[in-house]
Order: sequence, then structure tokens, then C-alpha cells
Amino acid sequence: MAESVELPTRLAILPFRNKVLLPGAIIRIRCTSPSSVKLVEQELWQKEEKGLIGILPVRDALEIKSAGTDILDQSSKLQDGSSDSLKSDTKKQNDIVHWHNRGVAARPLHLSRGVEKPSGRVTYTVVLEGLCRFSVLELSTRGIYHTARISSLEMTKTEMEQIEQDPDYLMLSRQFKATAMELISLLELKQKTGGRTKVLLDNVPVHKLADIFVASFEISFEEQLSMLDSVGPKLRLSKATELVDRHLQSIRVAEKITQKVEGQLSKSQKEFLLRQQMRAIKEELGDNEDDEDDLVALERKMQKAGMPPNVWKHAHRELRRLKKMQPQQPGYNSSRVYLDLLADLPWQKASEEIEMDLRAAQKRLDSDHYGLVKVKQRIIEYLAVRKLKPDARGPVLCFVGPPGVGKTSLASSIAAALGRKFIRISLGGVKDEADIRGHRRTYVGSMPGRLIDGLKKVAVCNPVMLLDEVDKTGSDVRGDPASALLEVLDPEQNKTFNDHYLNVPFDLSKVIFVATANRMQPIPPPLLDRMEVIELPGYTPEEKLQIAMKHLIPRVLLQHGLSSVFIEIPEAMVKLIIQRYTREAGVRNLERNLAALARAAAVRVVEQEQVVPLNKGMQGISTPLLENRLADGTGVEVDLMPMSVNSQNISNTFRIASLLVVDETMLEKVLGPPRFDDSEAAERVASPGVSVGLVWTAFGGEVQFVEATEMVGKGELHLTGQLGDVIKESAQIALTWVRARATDLRLDAAKGFNLLEGRDVHIHFPAGAVPKDGPSAGVTLVTSLVSLFTQKSVRSDTAMTGEMTLRGLVLPVGGVKDKILAAHRYGIKRVILPERNLKDLVEVPSSVLANLEILLAKRMEDVLEHAFDGGCPWRQHSKL
Repeated sequence: MAESVELPTRLAILPFRNKVLLPGAIIRIRCTSPSSVKLVEQELWQKEEKGLIGILPVRDALEIKSAGTDILDQSSKLQDGSSDSLKSDTKKQNDIVHWHNRGVAARPLHLSRGVEKPSGRVTYTVVLEGLCRFSVLELSTRGIYHTARISSLEMTKTEMEQIEQDPDYLMLSRQFKATAMELISLLELKQKTGGRTKVLLDNVPVHKLADIFVASFEISFEEQLSMLDSVGPKLRLSKATELVDRHLQSIRVAEKITQKVEGQLSKSQKEFLLRQQMRAIKEELGDNEDDEDDLVALERKMQKAGMPPNVWKHAHRELRRLKKMQPQQPGYNSSRVYLDLLADLPWQKASEEIEMDLRAAQKRLDSDHYGLVKVKQRIIEYLAVRKLKPDARGPVLCFVGPPGVGKTSLASSIAAALGRKFIRISLGGVKDEADIRGHRRTYVGSMPGRLIDGLKKVAVCNPVMLLDEVDKTGSDVRGDPASALLEVLDPEQNKTFNDHYLNVPFDLSKVIFVATANRMQPIPPPLLDRMEVIELPGYTPEEKLQIAMKHLIPRVLLQHGLSSVFIEIPEAMVKLIIQRYTREAGVRNLERNLAALARAAAVRVVEQEQVVPLNKGMQGISTPLLENRLADGTGVEVDLMPMSVNSQNISNTFRIASLLVVDETMLEKVLGPPRFDDSEAAERVASPGVSVGLVWTAFGGEVQFVEATEMVGKGELHLTGQLGDVIKESAQIALTWVRARATDLRLDAAKGFNLLEGRDVHIHFPAGAVPKDGPSAGVTLVTSLVSLFTQKSVRSDTAMTGEMTLRGLVLPVGGVKDKILAAHRYGIKRVILPERNLKDLVEVPSSVLANLEILLAKRMEDVLEHAFDGGCPWRQHSKL
């Protein structure tokens, strides 16, 4: 409540834009400009006893904006022909500020300091109570804010007593009180707050009560200035009575309108209206902090996220829009979720890399993976470069190989060596570009892409991100994910990766990307060009044996609650499993077979285990030594084993179970009859017209048999086995070459020049349910046809691969390493390769080459020379 105070001769001045503070009123001002912040800090915040400050109105007529200037410090025009404004003394013309020459001294009731912004700016919120009017005698500056020499405009007690005896003043007082009482009675029916206001009418002097009433009305700035300039009590009461009466009439009119439309408002409209009114009331009372705690916490979280300036500007604009919305509005939840995502993303947070030790990294790679020397060497080189230049933009490694060879675990080992977090994103079957770039926020149910979502989960901006199965992406009307990956994997573009949902650039340059694929062919060339391909071929039987003994068996036993105490799998049995039950490039089927043995052992252990009953017969335990010691009073020393130390070992102490050693009988009982036999090739090639080829698949190299037979017909060629166009053309080329070389190969001596006269040839590729295509079966087809026409069998220990031209040249093929490993798995001893594939033998393990005889062929005659026993007997007659 306003009261008589003794004013100092000089006050610090705080401008009040387009508003007026009247004595007895309470206002809240948010200070954000440097000048107002400096005033609050020096005059209020840093002083234990808060003094008074002056509040001067500022007109909003001429806006002079400068950097760091708050709206409260903007200039206003000097009133033409009026002496009610002052002009401050400044050094620059652009800093001229025009003030009203009368103001109100105010005392602070509450002062709070806002959260410091990322730019270093702070804000203050001040709640002030107006005390009395003053007139400005001289305006000057103190630093960057203003001060004024003032004189009080309040009447003395003697002067006020004389005014109160004036009949005109008494009449105006009664008229004002009557109008005010009528307004209070009307408000009491609607808001039930009239009791407290009636107390004011009885206890507060009328001339001060006029200021209090007028301050609570929404009136124009001109009317507020007029009320401030009403220094005389009679003039003040006259204006106050007029304003109160006008406000009373407006309430009556609004009440009539409300009664007319009240019945037409729906439930949602009523709720919206009530919430708006509640929000406005709380803002006036300064009591809306509880409702905004959630948004304040969100804003604080966004400030701590470390967003770039352009992103912070966008997020802050979105936050201001959210604050103006009601929780019931349709777009509220989507905006809130969007801002939560912006606050959760790791814009600056990165995991600290450990001190890189190449020896430790090499040791970890060797412990996690057996073999793969070339691959591990490339990873060590990559880590060495990272150690010398941590911010180097290394290549994107792409591990290509059949399933089960350790592509994913290699990426995990890279993350462990660097001390970074690891995240795997599976791209298998992804056909929508939005899975990479995200959905636009205009769609219902929109969400960010998998990359941004993964970064949110891992909570650092520099993880090792594995893009798994990058060759399994597809494309349809929704876009091409592989094309979207071009921006992700390009170091020149991913610095400003734009997710459609975020709609702001995000820096992916700190992420280490590692991709995996089973095949290179489905990967688009532009995407493949952005990656360094490292091929992981299949394991040799020796490598599989070491992997099983060192890694698979311990892991399988641990997963099944077993140990070496219960089951033993000798190396010889593991070799039999590899040879007879698994023929694959990786070790997944090998692990499944070992798991089957472990399950069988678990059943046997549970059925045969015998636990000693500890709760029976314990009182009957007695020995002469124990009885003598007890009789002599000698202490008996007892060792107690805590059960929490190693309960498994203690339980094993009381368990009687025999060790299970896996043998061939158990293998056949658990795994069934052998699925593969080394004599398969010899049995199938025993008859003429059958040859053994080597092919490459997504699962590694495989052995492919080619069967040819003849029958009575019209000279037609029949092909079966679900073949593609390329392999069909290879069969036609093979038949043409054989027919053209029939005389040279002495195939027409007994049957005439036309090999197909009166007969058809049928070529079949077994496993008809498996699609087959590719050019590498050319030499195999020719060998099969020559064997058919000469009725001589091909060597059963020989397999071949190579593309053939119409002139008989043998061209190089791909996947040589995988094909040789497949031949080694099948027990093949001799492999015929194109001569130009000699360079590819460097990648084949020496242990495999030691068990194989590699035969090189430049022309088709060389292939036939190696494929038959005793060589090709017709080569000496060849004119080629």
C-alpha cells in the first residue's frame, strides 16, 4: 500500500515503455537490456538494503534501435508544444531519449535473476510498488543508465487537511466512493473478491484510492499520463470517477453480451475461454510459474545442449511458439516432442577417446578374431592414422563377406579399440528414404531417421556406427535409401546432414561409419565409390577348428550352464563336425551343432546328477577321534565356507556326475547321419558327361556339378536348373565350340560331322530350386560336353572355373579365393583356374594351397588336358 515517504534528492531512473506506474499500484518489469540490467545489479541486486528507484514513462513514437538496446530503452518523440517531456543529455545523437517529466518513486518487493543464456546475457525480473509522484529537475547518466535530480509532488499533512475541508473535495469523494462501491458490488457477484476491496474504501484515503482503482483498469497510455499529471486531489478524483464509471458501464455491457452467447458456447469453447482467463489472471498476479515449470525445464535443457547458433535460434523460435499454445491444441504434442529431440541430441557431447595403444588393439583383435590377418592389419593401419591425426577424415570401411565370418564383431572391436560407443543400424529390407533422412513434420506420425535416432540413443556425437547389410536396401516409389546414404558417407557433405524431421543441419563428420555387406554387386557404384571395400572370405577348416576350440566351445558351454567338468569335445570330433555336418564359409552352423551337443549333455547331466542329502543322517555322523576329543574337552576346529563366494564350485563338490566325452556315436545320435561325404564328387563324376565347377554365392564359394546327357531327338539343346540368361548363353557357346572343334577333337570319326544329328543334348545343374547365373561355368560346360561325346569320365578330384570365349580363350573370373576354399572344404585336390587369375592366389592361405594342385589354363585345350586322366589324347591332332 502506498504511504508517505521521504524521497532522496536523486534517483536512478528506469524507463517504462507505453505504460505508467501510479502510486499504490504493483507492477512486474522484465529487464533484459544492458542499461536496465546494469541498473538493477548496481542499485538493487548488490545492495543488502534495497533503495528506491524512479519509474518514468517513455512514449512509443520514435524507435531508435541500436545493438544491445532493450525495448524499454527505445526513444520516443518529443511532444509538439508540450512541456511535459524531457530530453536526456547524451554524447551521440542516435542515443537521444525523450522522457516524461513526471514519474513515480517505487520500492522493490521482489527481485529474481533469470538463467544465463549461452551468449552470456542475463535477465532480471523486478516487482515494484509505486509510492509517490515526483517531478524531474535534471536528467543525467551514470555509466550506461540514467539518474535524475527530483522533487516530490506529494502534499504535506497540513495541506491535505485543508483540502479535506473543501466542500467540492467532499462532494467528489462521496461521488467516487458511490461509483466505486457499485463497481465492487458488481464484481463481488462475479469474482467474489469484493470483501477485501471494501476494506480499502474504509481505510485508505480517497485521493490515494483513486490511483489504486485506476491502475487496475485497462486504459490508454494518454489517459494514464493524464492521471499521473493530476497532482491536485480534486482533479485526480474527478478523472478517477469518470474512469470508474466508464469501466462500470463496460462491465454491464459485457455481461449482457455474455448472457446472450453463453448458451451457444460448446464445451471445448468454454474450456478454452476459461483457460485463457486463468492464464491472463495468473500472468497479472505473477503466479504462473507452476504451470510453466515444465517448459522452463525444457528451455534450460535446450540451453545446456550446446546447439550451434543457427540451431538455437530455430529452437528458441519454436519454443516461443509452444509457450503461446494450449496443451489441448493439435500441434502442441508434436512441437514438444520435436523440442525434446533437439535438446536430447548430442550436438557437442563426445566420448573421450582412450590413449590408443596399437599393441593392445592388436591383442584385442587377435583375442576376438582368429585369422583375418589382412583385415586386422588394415584396421591397425586405420587406428595408427587416427592416433597421429585424431581429426582425420578416414575412409568408410566396408566389410564384404559371407554370413558368419565376423563382420559385425570387427566393427565392435574398432569401437572398443578407440574407446568409443558402438551402435548398429540394420538396413536390411529398408526401402523408404525416410528411414535415413526422416519424415517431414507435416506428416502424421513423423519421426527422425535411423541415424538421428541412433545418435539420440547413444548420446554422443562421435560413436562408431555400423551400417549393417548395406547391400540389402531396396527402392520403390518412396525413394532410394542407398542414394540417401551418399550424403551420409561423404565427408564433404555429412558436416551439414539435413534430416527432414530436424529441418536443421547436424554434423556427422565426427561419426566413424563402418558398413557390412554380403555382396558388392547390389551396392550402387556411387555408394560403393565412397567406401573402402575389405573382403572377408570364408574360413579354412583349420581356422574353423581353432575358432571352435578357442571361442565357440567355451561360449556355448557358458550359455548352457556347463563347463569342462561335464562335457569334453575333442578336436577330432570338431573336425568331423566341420567335414561332415557343415560346409559353409562362416561358423554359424558349426556353433549351432556345438550347441546341440551341449543341450544333449545338459539333459544327461540333469538326469544323472545325484546330490548328497545334507539334511539327513547328520546326527549319526560319529568317529572315535571326534568322540575322544569331545570327551577330553578338546576344541574342534571347523572351517566354514561362505556360500556367496562360489556357489557353483560348492554345489559341484556334492554332485556326482561322470564326464561326457563326445564320440562319433554321439555325433550321429545327436546331429543325425552325416550331411556331406568326401566321396560325393567321385561318385557323381564316375559316369561320363559330369564335371565339377566352382561358383561364388553370397554365402561364399560352392561346388557346382554339371550333368550332360544325350537322347534321340532333333538336335536341340535343353537346359534345366533354374538358370539365368548369362549361363544359358554360356551353354550355347560351349556347345558351339565343341561342334566347331569336333574334327580337331576327333569327335566325328564314328558319328559323322554333325554331332547333334538325330539326337538332343540335355544339360542340367542340380539343386533346381536354387537360382543360378554367371559366366564362370563356361569351361565346366565344355568339359561336360566333351566327356559326354567321348564317353570318358572327368577326374573326380578336379574342379574348374573360368569364362570361355567363342574362340576358346579362357577369361578370368572373380571370387577365386572363395572358390578355392570351397574346393578345399569338399575334398577336391586339383583346381583348374584361368591363367590371368594367378595374381588372386596371393590372397589364398598357404595352408590351403599346400593341399591343392593349382592348374592354370590359357585356352580351352589346356582345360581339357588337365581334366581327363592321361591328358587330352586329341590335342596332338588339333590344328589350333
